[in-house]
Amino acid sequence: MNSLWISIRMTVVLTVLTGIIYPIVMTVAANVIFPNQAGGSLVERDGKVVGSSLLGQNFSQPGYFHPRPSAAGNNGYDATSSSGSNAGPTSKALIDSVHGRLKDLLASNPGLKASDVPVDLVTASGSGLDSEISPAGAEIQVPRIAHARGLTEDQVRELVRQNTRSRWAGILGEPGVNVLMLNLALDQMATGKGTSR
Repeated sequence: MNSLWISIRMTVVLTVLTGIIYPIVMTVAANVIFPNQAGGSLVERDGKVVGSSLLGQNFSQPGYFHPRPSAAGNNGYDATSSSGSNAGPTSKALIDSVHGRLKDLLASNPGLKASDVPVDLVTASGSGLDSEISPAGAEIQVPRIAHARGLTEDQVRELVRQNTRSRWAGILGEPGVNVLMLNLALDQMATGKGTSR
């Protein structure tokens, strides 16, 4: 009987510590130390939330940089259904979807060769909500965007350069380009041109 009461007391104490006190302390600390990240890294323009810098969203118009494909939800980019396809490299469904994405990418970017397409533009990430593409993935889209927006390719490349994140501490991770931030920079540069996604 003594062991039962010890077990009950330990369960209550651990529940209070790890289920109530710890989450409250972490939530308060996160809001004080990292308020933007704790709030979801939301991005606002003109007082309106347009997305999160951490979540990919679908941009499909020619005047915008297109993100990585998404397998999250029925139509992709569904933050409530974050997931990958879980298809392995020998999966016929995966191979067919990559070929289909490659065909669409080549059709929407005239003059592009299949050998120049980086893998991140034809495969979904593990979450299906990757907010970044590789610098190479951004570079191959520059001619299409410059043409659609009436900008020079050098202007668009400069925006890509300004929005490219380098490796952390110069050694960890890979460089990346946040698609939402880059597209917002495009809208700022060419106000009134191609503003529908």
